[in-house]
Order: sequence, then C-alpha cells, then structure tokens
Amino acid sequence: MRNAMHTDTEHCVRAVRSKDARFDGWFFTAVLTTRIYCRPSCPVVPPKPENMTFYPSAAACQQAGFRACKRCRPDTSPGSPEWNQRADLVARAMRLIGDGIVDREGVPGLAARLGYSTRQIERQLLAELGAGPLALARAQRAQTARLLVETTALPMAEIAFAAGFASIRTFNDTVREVFALSPSELRARLPRTRAQTGGGGTTVSAPAGTPGALNLRLPFRAPLNPDNLFGHLAATAVPGVEEWRDGAYRRTLRLPYGHGIAALTPKPDHIACRLTLSDLRDLPVAISRCRRMLDLDADPVAVDEQLRTDPVLAPLVAKAPGRRVPRTVDEAEFAVRAVLGQQVSTTAARTHAARLVTAYGDPVDDPEGGLTHLFPTPRALAALDPESLAMPRTRRATFTTLVAQLADGTLHLGVESDWPEARARLLALPGFGPWTVDVIAMRALGDPDAFLPTDLGIRRAAQELGLPSTPAALTARAAAWRPWRAYAVQYLWATDGHPINFLPV
Repeated sequence: MRNAMHTDTEHCVRAVRSKDARFDGWFFTAVLTTRIYCRPSCPVVPPKPENMTFYPSAAACQQAGFRACKRCRPDTSPGSPEWNQRADLVARAMRLIGDGIVDREGVPGLAARLGYSTRQIERQLLAELGAGPLALARAQRAQTARLLVETTALPMAEIAFAAGFASIRTFNDTVREVFALSPSELRARLPRTRAQTGGGGTTVSAPAGTPGALNLRLPFRAPLNPDNLFGHLAATAVPGVEEWRDGAYRRTLRLPYGHGIAALTPKPDHIACRLTLSDLRDLPVAISRCRRMLDLDADPVAVDEQLRTDPVLAPLVAKAPGRRVPRTVDEAEFAVRAVLGQQVSTTAARTHAARLVTAYGDPVDDPEGGLTHLFPTPRALAALDPESLAMPRTRRATFTTLVAQLADGTLHLGVESDWPEARARLLALPGFGPWTVDVIAMRALGDPDAFLPTDLGIRRAAQELGLPSTPAALTARAAAWRPWRAYAVQYLWATDGHPINFLPV
C-alpha cells in the first residue's frame, strides 16, 4: 500500500472544495499563483483547479518553494495514518524521523537503524514523499521552532538550538522561508494575553508556574472515543510513573536529552497536552510519543467503515465510533509490563511494576502531581537479583531473559522495528506465547492488524455476541476485519464492564 493520493487530482480537488478535514495530513495543496501551500480543510476560498498542485508532504511543498498558509497552518496537520499502519521501509523511516533520529544521529544513523544504505533510504523517501530525510527533518525542526516561538518567552537563540538548528542564521533563514515571517514577526503576530485558537494543531501560551512547562493542542481525525483509550491507560497505570489526576492522564517520559512529564486531557476537538521538559530539545520527540501512545494519527473513518461490514460488530461501532488502540511511549517498557501481566490480574501487574519502579527507577520531581520515577531501563532491571522477584520461577526466567536481551541489544523494540522479525524474536524467548507477542505487537509496535484470539476477554465477548469463541475459529472469522483487527479488539473488549473501558471520573 502506498500513499499516492496526491497523484489523484480529481479526488484531491473534491476534498479541497469540500474542506474535508479527514484528509488533512494525507496530502497538501500548493497554490501556483500565491506560492502558498495549505491543508485540504483550509477555510479560505479554494483556488481554481488549474492553479492547484498536490504534494504528499509539507517537506515536499517547502522543497518546491511554497510557504505555509498563515490561516490553516498546514504544518500542524495530524500526521498521515500511513506511517502507523504500514511496516515497510518508508513507514519505518518516517516513524524514526518523527522520533528525532536524523537530528540526533544524522542520515547515516537513520540508515544504520533500518539496515539500509543512505542512498536507498533517500531514494525511497524521495520517490514516495517528494523529499529526502534531511528535508523531512528540516520541516519538523521548523514546526518545533514555531511551537517554541509562539508558546514561550525564550530568547530566539535558545529556541534555535532547542529546535535542532545548527546555527541561529539557519534558524532565521528556515523560519522565514517556510512561514514567510521572521521568528520575531511570528511572535509579534500573537496576542500574549489569550490562548490561540487557530487550526487543529495550534498551541496555547505557556502559563507561569512550573519552569519548562508548555501547553499544546494535539489534533486528531474525528471521531475519537476517549473512553477505552484513557480508561485503559488509567486502569493499568503504574504508581509513580502514571496517574489520573484532575481529568488528565499523566506520566513520566524518558527522553533522549533528559526527562519529562506529560499531562493529556481529552477535549471534543483536540487533546490538551501539558509537557514539562528538563531539556526543550526533547519537545518534538515528546509530542511524537504522546501522539503515538494515543493513536492520534489513525483514520477512524476508514477503520470503522471496514468493521461495520460485519453485522456483529456494526452495532458496537455505531454505539461508540472512533475507538483508538491505547499504545505506549516506550516499547521496551511495555514488553516488560506485558510479562509482568501474564496470567495475573491488572491490580497484581500494577503492584509488580510499582515495586520495580520504586527499587530501580530514576527519581523525578513532580510539583504538579504525584509522579515520582521514570520506569526502570532494561539495563537497570537486568542487574536485579532474580530471587527478589515475587513471581513463579518460570515467569522469573521469562522476565530475566527479556530484560537481558533488551539490555545487551540482542532484542531491540522501537518505532522502526520490522514487525514480522520482532514477532519471531519474541516468540523464540522462553515463556512468550501468542498472547504476549500479539499484545506487544498491538500496543508497543503499533501493528493495526494484531489480534488476540486467546485473550479471555475477547473469547468471552465473542461467545456473548454469537461469534466463534475458539481461537482458530475466531481467527478465521476475523479475517474479514483485516487490516484493522487491533481496533476490533477494542470494540470487543468494550462489551465488558472492566474499568479499562470507562473514562475515569
């Protein structure tokens, strides 16, 4: 599957004329007469079709010499759902670029993580997205710079380096080229006494109080049902690392340059995100990981349309459309927690994890809540005494093998993981059966087609709904739900009264 929507001119023109926000992030409209590019839902009067051309990415528009529209702010569109639903080279590269790898390790580092040459990476990205990895990373730096200019009172020099620019001159030139305004002009345009309420990704001013705190709006494609998404994260929260407080899911973040705390609150048309960072260079990575955890780049209309074709799932989708898959900010952390949750209750899994956090996690300060630690690294967990683990000997062996392989690099789980390869490596570990591997694939690796036919909750829901309840028969029936079986899991789980299915009060 390839994102070639920008080549279908007739389809793109119809989307622009209807101002259909569903297609924001799928493609970008460049206006030949004004040399400005927009999102499909831009509120201005659409240009004549002969004056429009279409690109697959904001970076491609910028590389072709177009400037971002000041009305619709296309650089703040939700990301293309393609990158989270695909497992090919381009999608894995895009997930890594979103995680800041090019800024930290350069294109050679990106290529090394993917196992390809830099020339192969550049050729494939250019062919599909109209821009290479450097241009894509530059577009992300420009967006980060804009966030910091508009949401903080930081000096421009500090913003330049926090956003990843090598020099102040490059920062000034890039911002002027992309937004047709200097950094100072961008800041001067904004009222300082009220929140900005522009396009879907518009940010709001950082309030006084906690140093390094930023308030942002994270856009998504509607509809979004927050019940199981935030319910799952809150019900399984590890004390000290996660909490539900004042209507927000809060958790600590281990980031490339430091650490942070994210507070995420569901709103009707966006997710309110408050980030407190020890190093502002981590801003784009923190945003990317929060979006990924909440599955905000999903296309719920496409998912629900497919699942509605099943007469058993159709009423569940109609009742609460837009369910997302709750994911994670740290793939290795989730794998450890999946092992801790094998054949025990949610409460017991949280208790096990909390003990490890207290003993081996790095302490953090949280003046706004009750968070106390970062989740322990695999290296820290690999050093513990196995006899200290209050679990059966076989699960203890599973745990110690997993953390040892994560610590020494034998097993790597990340946004760039090749899904089939990661599954095979996990299945080869002692104590890893289909359920553990599939739940890691679904929630850590982000596979939208991961399925849990052996899960007790799924089998119980299937039986109550009149679906086949044996794993083999249910898997055969679920073939019609592909490639969105992970979303079908959320709808099936939601038939139960477990706390994971309800927004905390």
